[in-house]
Amino acid sequence: MVLRNFFWFFIALLIPLGASADGIRQMIDAAGTAADYKGAGVVVVFDSTTVKVMPTGLSHMYQHKLVKVLNERGGLDNRTLTFGYDPLSAWAEIQGVRIHKANGITLDFDLGNVKDYAAPARAIYWGAREKMADLGRLEAGDAVEVWFYRKGFTYALLQSGSDPDEQYIPPMRGHYYDIVPFWSSDPIIEKVYRVCLPKDKPVQYAIYNGTLQSSMLFKGDQIIYTFNLKDISPITSEPSMVSQADIAPKLLLSTSPDWEAKSMWFYGVNEDYGSFKSTPEIKAKVIEILKGARSEIDSISLLTHWVADEIRYSGISMGKGEGYTLHSGAMNFADRCGVCKDKAGMLITMLRAAGFKSYAAMTMAGERIDRIPADQFNHSVTVVQRRNGEYMMLDPTWVPFLRELWSSAEQQQNYLMGLPKGADLMETPVSPPENHYLRMVAVWKISNDGTLSGEITLTAEGQTDNAVRSIFTRSTPSSWRNNLEKEVLRLAPTARITDMQYTDPDEYQKQPVSITLKIIAPGYALVADEAIIFKPFAAGGFFSRAQPHLYTNTGLEKRKYDFRDRCSRLVEITESFEVPDGYKLVTPKSVNRTGDETASYERSALQQSNVISINEKVTLGKRIYKPEEWQVYRQVVMNQKEMTQGQIILSKTK
Repeated sequence: MVLRNFFWFFIALLIPLGASADGIRQMIDAAGTAADYKGAGVVVVFDSTTVKVMPTGLSHMYQHKLVKVLNERGGLDNRTLTFGYDPLSAWAEIQGVRIHKANGITLDFDLGNVKDYAAPARAIYWGAREKMADLGRLEAGDAVEVWFYRKGFTYALLQSGSDPDEQYIPPMRGHYYDIVPFWSSDPIIEKVYRVCLPKDKPVQYAIYNGTLQSSMLFKGDQIIYTFNLKDISPITSEPSMVSQADIAPKLLLSTSPDWEAKSMWFYGVNEDYGSFKSTPEIKAKVIEILKGARSEIDSISLLTHWVADEIRYSGISMGKGEGYTLHSGAMNFADRCGVCKDKAGMLITMLRAAGFKSYAAMTMAGERIDRIPADQFNHSVTVVQRRNGEYMMLDPTWVPFLRELWSSAEQQQNYLMGLPKGADLMETPVSPPENHYLRMVAVWKISNDGTLSGEITLTAEGQTDNAVRSIFTRSTPSSWRNNLEKEVLRLAPTARITDMQYTDPDEYQKQPVSITLKIIAPGYALVADEAIIFKPFAAGGFFSRAQPHLYTNTGLEKRKYDFRDRCSRLVEITESFEVPDGYKLVTPKSVNRTGDETASYERSALQQSNVISINEKVTLGKRIYKPEEWQVYRQVVMNQKEMTQGQIILSKTK
C-alpha cells in the first residue's frame, strides 16, 4: 500500500517556491521558448523530490516534475514516460500525469493506460521492469507534469521477516544513503531534493563539484534536509572526458558512519549466507587446476584465469541472491555462468579451497568513489591475502585471455574490501607503462620499382597484449589470416603476406603475444628521377588497435575536465629501409625527447649509407589525467600522429 498520508503531507513541499497548482500555468509561460535554450528539446521547469525515511531504512520517494516542450524533437523524445525499477527491491507507481497544452487546455492522463514492461536487457537478465505511459503527440509549448512514487532501493538482497515491506528495506538495515545528481542533459530551471529522517538517524552529506543551497530543519521527531540548485545547464562534453559524475554537481548522503562499517557489513552478509562454502566437486577441480603449480603467485594465477576463462559472463535472475549477497560457489560452479559478483565469488571459493584467505571487494568501474559512504559501486572483484600479509586485487571478470590478474584498465580506481575487521576506501595504483608495451621491429627493402619487401615482428604485454591478442581470441581460427591481412592492407593495399608466425593465442599465460609477418607490396614507394617517397609502415600506424591514443581528438587546445586513456602504455618502434643507392633522407627529422613523466615522445631518423632507420618511443604514464596535463599528452599524440600521417622523403644526391 502507498502511504497516502505521507504523500499528501509532503506533496505541498514538492512544488518549488511555494507555488500552488494554479500557478503551474504561469511557471510554464515564464519558462521561455526554444530561443532561450540553444540546442535543447525541452526545459525542466522544476524537478522536486522528497524522500521519507523510516526507522528501518525503508524509503518512500515522491517526485513531482514539470517539463516544457520546446520543439518537435523535444516532443518526440518525451512522448513516452519511462520509470525503471527492480520489483525485487522496489515498488514503483506513476501517480499522476497532467498535460498542459500550449492552447491552455489541461488533460489528465488515464492512469489505467500505464504499462509495466520488462526492461530491455543485454547480458544481465535480472527482471528489471519499466513503468511506461504513452502520452501521444506533444508540440512546442506543451508541458507535462508528473507525480511519481517509489518505495525501496536499487539492489535486491537476501531478506527475511514478516514485515510486508521487508523486501524494500535496504540491505544495511536501518541505514539510508542516496546519490543525487544535480546535472542533466536538459536545462533545468530548478531542482529540489528533500529528505526527511528520524532525529535519531543523523545523516552525513557532502556536495561535490559545485555548490547547492541547503538547509536543515527540525519538525517534530523528524529532521528535514533540503538542497536545491537553480539554472542548471547541460555540461558541454569534451572528448575522452571522465564520467559526468566525477565533474558535475552532485549530493551524497549516508547514515552509515564510515567505509570501515560498510566493509565489515559486506564481509558479514556474505559469510552469514555461506557464499564461499566449498564442495567436494570444487575441491577436486582446485586440485586438478593446481597440479604443477610452482609458487604462491602461480597458484593464484592458475585459479584466477580458470574462473576468468571458464565462467561465462551472463546474468540471469537467480531469486533473492542478487545485489550485494554473492551467490554460492556451488551454484556458480554448477551453472558455469554469472555476472561479476558470481565470478568473484567463484574465485574466492576456489582460493579458500586451496588454503588462501580470500574475500570479496567492491569497486566502481568508470567513476570515482567519494568519501561519503554512499554505495557508489557497480562491480565486484576478489581480494586474496598473500603469505606476507599483503592484499592482492584480482578481477576474473576483466581478465579473460589477459596476462594480468587485475586489469590495468582499472588503475586509479577506488575499491572497498569486505574484511572481518573492516577496511577503508582504497585506490588501485598506476601501472607503469612498460607493463603494457607494444614493440615493433621491421626490416624492409625498397626496390627500384618501388616494391616493399621484408619482415615485421610485433610483441606486446599487459593491456596492449590483450588488444593485439584479440585479433585471435575474438574470432575463429579460420578468420585469423584474414584479420592479419586487414591490418596489413590498411597501410599497403597492394601487399600480400608471404609467411606468418605467431604464438599460440590460447597459451597466453606462458608468454606475451608475438606476431611475425613477411610481406611484399608492389608499388609501395613512389620512385622518381629525383626522389623516392613512401610512408613508414610500422611507424605508420600499424596495429593502431593497440594504440588507442592515436584516435584521441587533439583539436582541443585546452581542457576543463579530467580525461582518460584506456591504460598507461609504452610504444617502441624500430624500422629500417634499405633503399636504392644515391638518395639522401630529407624527412622526417629527429625529435629530441619531449614531455615529462606524464607523457613523453622521442624520435630518431638516421641514414647510414643506403639504410634509413626510424626509431620512435611513446610513453603514456597513466589512465586518468588532469586538465593541466593535456598539453603534454596532446603534444605527444600529435608528434606520433605526424609520423603516422607523414611520409619518408628521399632526394637524389648530385
